[in-house]
Amino acid sequence: MALPLEKYYTVEDYYDMPEDIRAELIEGQIVYMAAPSTQHQRISSHLHLIIGNYINSKHGSCEVFYAPYSVQLREEDDTVVEPDIVVVCDPDKITPRGCVGAPDWIIEIVSPSNPRHDYITKLYLYSNAGVREYWIIDAAQNKIYVYNMQDNKLVLKDYTFQDTVKVGIYDDFYIDFSDFNITI
Repeated sequence: MALPLEKYYTVEDYYDMPEDIRAELIEGQIVYMAAPSTQHQRISSHLHLIIGNYINSKHGSCEVFYAPYSVQLREEDDTVVEPDIVVVCDPDKITPRGCVGAPDWIIEIVSPSNPRHDYITKLYLYSNAGVREYWIIDAAQNKIYVYNMQDNKLVLKDYTFQDTVKVGIYDDFYIDFSDFNITI
């Protein structure tokens, strides 16, 4: 739920908020977020481990972060999001506050209370900011939507939790979703 449009909030307003408040700044408006469910946390934790282990095994320069982790998509922008999983391959984008600039790969796990936020608002923000790959994981629908956004094209492929999904930003990385425990 967004605050009324009575005030335009800046990035500094966002960072001045208490740390215990879960919110994002979307085009100058504060959008509060509900705490994630157990199922959401299981999926997020599993993905974070798989991605982190892959990067470490390859001695890669990319880093993986999990929510809450602030991503200011553009330096001059009035938007700061907190994706569930973020992979950043350019170390110059990593700051003490989070990431400034488009990450290479973002994963959002759909909140049943506000699916529009991930499917529409964030897809728009991420594609316009230059994020290379965006995944939407919707456990309620048993779907993984993979948006490859390289070369100014938006290519969508969808999968289920019985599928193995190729990670587009890597040549040899696949995630087998049949291994995930998505109950409760």
